[in-house]
Amino acid sequence: MAKLTDTVAALAEPIARENGCEIWDVEYVKEAGTWFLRVYLDRPEGVTIDHCEAVSRALDVKLDEVDPIEGSYVLEVSSPGADRVLRKDEHFARFLGQQVEVRLYRPVDGAKTLVGALAGYEDGGVTIETKEGPRTLAKQDVAQVRLYITF
Repeated sequence: MAKLTDTVAALAEPIARENGCEIWDVEYVKEAGTWFLRVYLDRPEGVTIDHCEAVSRALDVKLDEVDPIEGSYVLEVSSPGADRVLRKDEHFARFLGQQVEVRLYRPVDGAKTLVGALAGYEDGGVTIETKEGPRTLAKQDVAQVRLYITF
Protein backbone atom coordinates (compact mmCIF):
# COMPACT_ATOMS: atom_id res chain seq x y z
CA MET A 1 0.00 0.00 0.00
CA ALA A 2 1.33 3.42 -0.94
CA LYS A 3 2.14 5.92 1.76
CA LEU A 4 -0.64 8.49 2.20
CA THR A 5 1.63 11.42 1.31
CA ASP A 6 2.73 9.63 -1.89
CA THR A 7 -0.93 9.03 -2.81
CA VAL A 8 -1.77 12.70 -2.25
CA ALA A 9 1.31 13.82 -4.20
CA ALA A 10 0.23 11.65 -7.14
CA LEU A 11 -3.27 13.18 -7.03
CA ALA A 12 -1.90 16.72 -6.68
CA GLU A 13 0.85 16.57 -9.31
CA PRO A 14 -1.35 16.91 -12.42
CA ILE A 15 -3.35 19.69 -10.75
CA ALA A 16 -0.17 21.54 -9.82
CA ARG A 17 1.23 21.07 -13.33
CA GLU A 18 -2.00 22.49 -14.86
CA ASN A 19 -1.38 25.58 -12.75
CA GLY A 20 2.28 25.95 -13.75
CA CYS A 21 3.65 24.51 -10.50
CA GLU A 22 5.29 21.38 -9.19
CA ILE A 23 4.86 19.55 -5.92
CA TRP A 24 7.74 20.31 -3.57
CA ASP A 25 6.51 18.14 -0.72
CA VAL A 26 3.44 16.74 1.04
CA GLU A 27 3.09 16.19 4.76
CA TYR A 28 0.34 14.82 6.95
CA VAL A 29 0.83 15.81 10.58
CA LYS A 30 -1.16 16.11 13.78
CA GLU A 31 -0.80 19.40 15.64
CA ALA A 32 -2.76 20.35 18.75
CA GLY A 33 -5.23 17.52 18.15
CA THR A 34 -5.94 18.44 14.50
CA TRP A 35 -4.67 16.63 11.41
CA PHE A 36 -3.15 18.83 8.68
CA LEU A 37 -2.55 17.78 5.10
CA ARG A 38 0.01 20.23 3.73
CA VAL A 39 0.87 20.41 0.06
CA TYR A 40 3.83 22.60 -0.84
CA LEU A 41 4.06 24.03 -4.36
CA ASP A 42 7.09 25.39 -6.15
CA ARG A 43 7.91 27.09 -9.41
CA PRO A 44 11.01 28.96 -10.62
CA GLU A 45 9.20 32.31 -10.73
CA GLY A 46 7.72 31.83 -7.27
CA VAL A 47 4.32 30.71 -6.04
CA THR A 48 1.50 33.22 -5.64
CA ILE A 49 -1.65 33.08 -3.56
CA ASP A 50 -3.56 32.55 -6.82
CA HIS A 51 -1.56 29.37 -7.53
CA CYS A 52 -2.25 28.09 -4.03
CA GLU A 53 -5.94 28.87 -4.27
CA ALA A 54 -6.38 27.23 -7.68
CA VAL A 55 -4.55 24.07 -6.64
CA SER A 56 -6.35 23.95 -3.27
CA ARG A 57 -9.80 24.19 -4.83
CA ALA A 58 -9.13 21.52 -7.47
CA LEU A 59 -7.29 19.22 -5.06
CA ASP A 60 -10.07 19.51 -2.47
CA VAL A 61 -12.55 18.20 -5.05
CA LYS A 62 -10.19 15.38 -6.06
CA LEU A 63 -9.58 14.36 -2.44
CA ASP A 64 -13.33 14.27 -1.78
CA GLU A 65 -13.73 12.07 -4.87
CA VAL A 66 -10.95 9.58 -4.05
CA ASP A 67 -11.28 9.88 -0.25
CA PRO A 68 -7.83 8.52 0.72
CA ILE A 69 -8.00 9.89 4.28
CA GLU A 70 -10.29 8.63 7.02
CA GLY A 71 -11.58 11.28 9.36
CA SER A 72 -11.32 15.03 9.20
CA TYR A 73 -8.26 17.11 8.39
CA VAL A 74 -7.33 20.62 7.30
CA LEU A 75 -5.97 21.01 3.76
CA GLU A 76 -3.28 23.67 3.38
CA VAL A 77 -1.62 24.51 0.06
CA SER A 78 1.34 26.88 0.15
CA SER A 79 4.86 27.65 -0.96
CA PRO A 80 7.66 25.92 0.96
CA GLY A 81 9.13 29.37 1.62
CA ALA A 82 12.57 30.82 1.08
CA ASP A 83 13.94 28.86 4.05
CA ARG A 84 12.41 25.60 2.83
CA VAL A 85 13.21 22.25 4.38
CA LEU A 86 15.24 19.90 2.17
CA ARG A 87 14.00 16.31 2.46
CA LYS A 88 14.38 14.53 -0.86
CA ASP A 89 17.46 13.66 -2.90
CA GLU A 90 16.34 16.05 -5.64
CA HIS A 91 16.03 18.90 -3.11
CA PHE A 92 19.65 18.44 -2.06
CA ALA A 93 20.86 18.10 -5.67
CA ARG A 94 19.06 21.30 -6.66
CA PHE A 95 20.61 23.38 -3.86
CA LEU A 96 24.21 22.13 -3.87
CA GLY A 97 26.48 25.07 -3.12
CA GLN A 98 23.74 27.04 -1.35
CA GLN A 99 23.88 28.04 2.32
CA VAL A 100 21.98 25.64 4.58
CA GLU A 101 21.25 25.34 8.27
CA VAL A 102 21.63 21.84 9.67
CA ARG A 103 19.85 21.13 12.94
CA LEU A 104 21.14 18.19 14.91
CA TYR A 105 19.47 15.87 17.39
CA ARG A 106 22.34 16.31 19.82
CA PRO A 107 25.30 18.68 19.95
CA VAL A 108 28.37 18.00 17.84
CA ASP A 109 31.40 19.88 19.18
CA GLY A 110 29.04 21.87 21.39
CA ALA A 111 26.67 23.00 18.63
CA LYS A 112 23.18 21.75 17.72
CA THR A 113 22.98 23.97 14.63
CA LEU A 114 25.57 24.32 11.89
CA VAL A 115 25.51 26.67 8.90
CA GLY A 116 27.51 26.23 5.72
CA ALA A 117 27.42 25.67 1.98
CA LEU A 118 25.81 22.36 1.02
CA ALA A 119 28.70 20.36 -0.43
CA GLY A 120 27.18 16.90 -0.61
CA TYR A 121 24.38 14.54 0.28
CA GLU A 122 24.69 10.79 0.29
CA ASP A 123 22.53 8.11 1.95
CA GLY A 124 21.01 10.73 4.26
CA GLY A 125 24.38 12.10 5.35
CA VAL A 126 25.04 15.78 4.74
CA THR A 127 28.35 17.49 4.00
CA ILE A 128 28.61 21.23 4.46
CA GLU A 129 31.51 23.60 3.96
CA THR A 130 31.94 25.71 7.10
CA LYS A 131 34.49 28.37 8.05
CA GLU A 132 36.40 25.60 9.83
CA GLY A 133 36.34 23.34 6.76
CA PRO A 134 34.11 20.55 5.47
CA ARG A 135 31.83 18.75 7.97
CA THR A 136 30.09 15.49 7.18
CA LEU A 137 27.14 14.70 9.41
CA ALA A 138 25.63 11.23 9.60
CA LYS A 139 21.95 10.69 8.82
CA GLN A 140 21.16 9.61 12.39
CA ASP A 141 22.53 12.93 13.73
CA VAL A 142 20.61 15.23 11.35
CA ALA A 143 17.17 16.38 12.50
CA GLN A 144 16.53 18.88 9.69
CA VAL A 145 18.22 20.68 6.82
CA ARG A 146 16.79 23.94 5.47
CA LEU A 147 17.98 26.73 3.24
CA TYR A 148 19.67 29.46 5.24
CA ILE A 149 18.66 32.97 4.33
CA THR A 150 20.94 35.91 5.04
CA PHE A 151 19.63 39.46 4.99
